[in-house]
Amino acid sequence: MALTAPAEAVGSLQPIVWHEPRGSYEVVIIGGGGHGLATAYYLATRHGITNVAVVEADYIASGNTGRNTTIIRANYAIPEAIRFYDHSMKLYEGLEAETGAAIFHRKKGHVWIAHSEMGMRTERGRVLMNQAMGVDTELLDPAGVKALVPQIDLTGGGRYPILGASHHVEAATARHDRVAWAYASGATNRGVHVIQHRTVTGLLRDGDRVVGVETAAGPIRAGVVLSAVGGRVSQLAGMARVRLPVRTHPLHAFVTNDFEQGLDKIVASTELACYVSQTERGQMLIGAEFDSQPSFSRISSFDALRSYAYKITALLPFLRSMRILRTWAGLCDISADFSPIMGDTGVDGLLITTGWGTWGFKAIPAGGEAMAERIATGRTPDLIAPFGLDRFRNELAMADQASAGTR
Repeated sequence: MALTAPAEAVGSLQPIVWHEPRGSYEVVIIGGGGHGLATAYYLATRHGITNVAVVEADYIASGNTGRNTTIIRANYAIPEAIRFYDHSMKLYEGLEAETGAAIFHRKKGHVWIAHSEMGMRTERGRVLMNQAMGVDTELLDPAGVKALVPQIDLTGGGRYPILGASHHVEAATARHDRVAWAYASGATNRGVHVIQHRTVTGLLRDGDRVVGVETAAGPIRAGVVLSAVGGRVSQLAGMARVRLPVRTHPLHAFVTNDFEQGLDKIVASTELACYVSQTERGQMLIGAEFDSQPSFSRISSFDALRSYAYKITALLPFLRSMRILRTWAGLCDISADFSPIMGDTGVDGLLITTGWGTWGFKAIPAGGEAMAERIATGRTPDLIAPFGLDRFRNELAMADQASAGTR
């Protein structure tokens, strides 16, 4: 029996069709966040593979997809990452037209501020690398920053002077919950099964091969299993005796009360580890660095709120009059080289997409499309080949910490 969610629950989105789960599928995806749902959607739309189940321990987008700060950008510092995120940014641009879902995609531009000569050197290098890869990024002096962000205090409250910035012209934002629902509805309406509130407790094995998952409600067999888990990925990989070079840290954020629209850009400072953008509702969405202590906690502390509220208001003094309405923390799976891990695990039948750190939301379309191609064809797409788990064994690390934005 198929159960359809009422249309009014999702506004202009197509309703999700809920299916009764079966005991076996061609593909089982663990994790009903953006990456898992996007992979299922592209399996159905790009490759005609619909015998797919997405198994989620809670409700869809209840994890990091619903706990991020919605920034979409491609201003990275190494060619492989720029190429990947630029492709993802282009997929986002066409996602509303492709799915027929309003995701509130808005191009804004990303102003990445520097407060020191070393910071300016980093941004100059970023601009040159972006331009060499065909990504529209420009270098700004302080007057250029002020022209784009009139509200900014160039003295940084007398403590964090602004020497310049890079401006990534095509950067954008979108509503995270609507992105998840767009992929979920697009997949389920083509026959994909999304199974909520079903915790995966183990992996089924046939010799050395993974052939399905064990859940609290019984086993589900599969030809291929993809781990798209956020937060507890190390534990899941450990079920297959795979050791990941990943640590999990909370990432803090909050939103304020509504304010008159006027902050047109995404404003960020790597050196201060904070950033802000304005939502379509007028709220100021403010994020900060991930917590230095590894943890699975999704609760922001007062010390964290005080720290990055102080820094962001030094740059944008008008924020001092705002009130914090809601706080949260997502769980960032951060790899040893700050780049994602996609593809084979070395265990037959088990694939993985993880290590997204603070930049998983912007990667959802490209990551899902590439993992769907890997599953459907058995070949790793060139776009994600550099990000395989085996790079650590082969000493081919994709070090890109400077692009994390908050570290």
